[in-house]
Amino acid sequence: MTNLNLTQPALRIDLGIHGMTCASCVARAERALKKVPGVQEVAVNLATESARILVAPGEQIEARLRRAVRDAGYQPVAANAAIDAKPASGWSGFAPVALGLALSLPLMLPMLGALAGQHWMLPAWLQFVLATPVQFVLGARFYQAGWHAIKSFSGNMDLLVSIGTSAAWALSVWLWLGSGQGAMVHLYFEASAMVITLVLLGKWLEARAKQQTTSAIRALHGLRPELAHLLDLDGEVDVPVDEVLVGDELVVRPGERFAVDAELREGHTQVDESMLTGEPLPVAKKAGDRVTGGTLNGDGRVIIRVRAVGVDTVLAGIIRLVEDAQAGKAPIQRLVDQVSAVFVPVVLLLALATLLGWWLGGSALEVAIIHAVTVLVIACPCALGLATPAAIMAGTGVAAQHGILIKDAQALELAHKAQIVVFDKTGTLTMGQAQLASFVVLPGLARAEMLGLAAALQSGSSHPLARAVVQAAADQQLGLPTVENIQTVPGKGLSGQVMGCDYVIGNIGWLGALGADFAAFQDALQGFQAQGATLAAMAQKGPKGLHPLALMTFADEPKPHAALVIQTLKARGIRVLMLSGDNQTAADAMARRVGLDPEQGEVVSDVLPGDKAAHIMALKQNGQTVVMVGDGVNDAPALAAADVGLAMASVDGGTDVAMHAAGITLMRGDLKLVAAALDISRRTVAKIRQNLFWAFIYNIAGIPLAALGYLNPVLAGAAMALSSVSVMTNALLLKRWRPALAPAEAKNLLKNGL
Repeated sequence: MTNLNLTQPALRIDLGIHGMTCASCVARAERALKKVPGVQEVAVNLATESARILVAPGEQIEARLRRAVRDAGYQPVAANAAIDAKPASGWSGFAPVALGLALSLPLMLPMLGALAGQHWMLPAWLQFVLATPVQFVLGARFYQAGWHAIKSFSGNMDLLVSIGTSAAWALSVWLWLGSGQGAMVHLYFEASAMVITLVLLGKWLEARAKQQTTSAIRALHGLRPELAHLLDLDGEVDVPVDEVLVGDELVVRPGERFAVDAELREGHTQVDESMLTGEPLPVAKKAGDRVTGGTLNGDGRVIIRVRAVGVDTVLAGIIRLVEDAQAGKAPIQRLVDQVSAVFVPVVLLLALATLLGWWLGGSALEVAIIHAVTVLVIACPCALGLATPAAIMAGTGVAAQHGILIKDAQALELAHKAQIVVFDKTGTLTMGQAQLASFVVLPGLARAEMLGLAAALQSGSSHPLARAVVQAAADQQLGLPTVENIQTVPGKGLSGQVMGCDYVIGNIGWLGALGADFAAFQDALQGFQAQGATLAAMAQKGPKGLHPLALMTFADEPKPHAALVIQTLKARGIRVLMLSGDNQTAADAMARRVGLDPEQGEVVSDVLPGDKAAHIMALKQNGQTVVMVGDGVNDAPALAAADVGLAMASVDGGTDVAMHAAGITLMRGDLKLVAAALDISRRTVAKIRQNLFWAFIYNIAGIPLAALGYLNPVLAGAAMALSSVSVMTNALLLKRWRPALAPAEAKNLLKNGL
């Protein structure tokens, strides 16, 4: 009995599965895995030939899962076997197809001759010699897979092909042996041989297409170098990347890739981050800046100190996200799963009905059999199985190449339905690099001393306004006193002690609520508020309450293209809102600069970070699809609350937070990627629908035509092969996508002066 430990959290096990050919195979593999004790959830993907399993920890559980896959008739392999394998050459695997064509084409001579008005006919024994190796040698894979399907009381494409072609081959043998010596009888060896050859050709083309859909994830895997130049007492020593430790110092030469996430210690260079962020221009790096593993060093020799290795690197997180998105199932896939579960039994019944209908209708038995064979051959559950995952793989892959990381298929499917897009202000719509614009102190106080005090109080804070004060003090080379007992109130400010005195620094509203009297700053305060400036103040606690000492204003700039992107979204019929913790006047002023209208309710101000999620939930209550765009650090609750969280990875360590909190992560702060993310979602879902439409149409139109006698088995085999190839090819068209505003939208917006 399996020893299960149900008190431990479920394990996630990824497993590669070779030998699946259609949607019915997916269903059979899932059923087999679900029978293993402890398995809680299974998702099998035909396009990636993989399974993702959530299972309770147990003794030899992975071995049991592999055994279940093998017993179902498939081959268990490593999870990333298809991706880790070296890309095959252009004609790899074509030999069986070539042999099938060489043996089958001569059997097509009578058909080709008839088109030319000639009556060519190979002897029956020669037709038998040519067709039999195709049927039982090249077609052995169909018999093996079909037999496993029968043993598990299910069906798949291989079973349909093996039954159909065997019937055509056996009918031909029966007609040949049953005819008189020297009699000219029409045989159907060409049908059985050509169907198998065409299906093999379709599978070969499909395999080539699958390689292209995994090219993006394969390229990400290839970004990490195998060796690193470790700097130790003996100088530079080449060591495997897997042996590098956090804190090690490495040398990176010009033109090499950074092996790990690190901080630049010595030197300066330009770094090409295009494969991770989609940004084509190199980024200047100097001592103290962070670099990401997988990015390409420019022309400078630099020394770096390792910050993260292995699975903790940004590159590993990106690969994990892309793999998760490609391994998951979109909600629309449920319909396909329901159809595929009954597809093969229904086709077998339709083939039997076709046979009986033609035979009982007075046709010869051989005619009835051939029509039934045609029904079996043209049915194509493989196209149904590939329709959704092929599009998701292509869409998420090309998005990742341009700096858009899609966490799961559900986020991809929901994003295109966006009816409301909500932007956080600071760091999302604006540069997030606030500057101290003015620092007004009470008469009689030393401005430099007060600025140093304010900077000391905020030196440990990561808030953009706090960093602006610290930077202003650093620019003036001011000394900072020692601060004790710092306490932070999120969204409001902080307090601390300096030389035994208590100080508070924060927004005007909070200090006013604590009893601060700003009468001495009344004129300056009114002027700044009229300008819509972002305000903060510093006060000292005394026996009579808070005594304001200084008033601060901050300036921030909108990001490039902010107005253009907002107008683009509006042109698409999407409502756009801005959430801000600033006071109403300041928030309204920035909103107007980016093309939002406060009078139309497009601005929500004075919102604390903890309240943003509540605003998102309120918007969702109306049944509208809400997308939240934030910086991925302090917006995590709102990102999680939205139907789709869209996080901009920050340069100050917010990338990992963004990846976990949001359904979609933008690897750079370019607002144009917001519109691009919605666009790639729309185009990918469109491809899924197109693929499903064609997959269903092939069968809805093809099966009746075959049953009514308008198709022959060869044409049916060609149509069957074409269906899978066309679905894959249609999905691969997504690889041509580029993140850009639609020309018509950009033209109209430029006319409006944006």
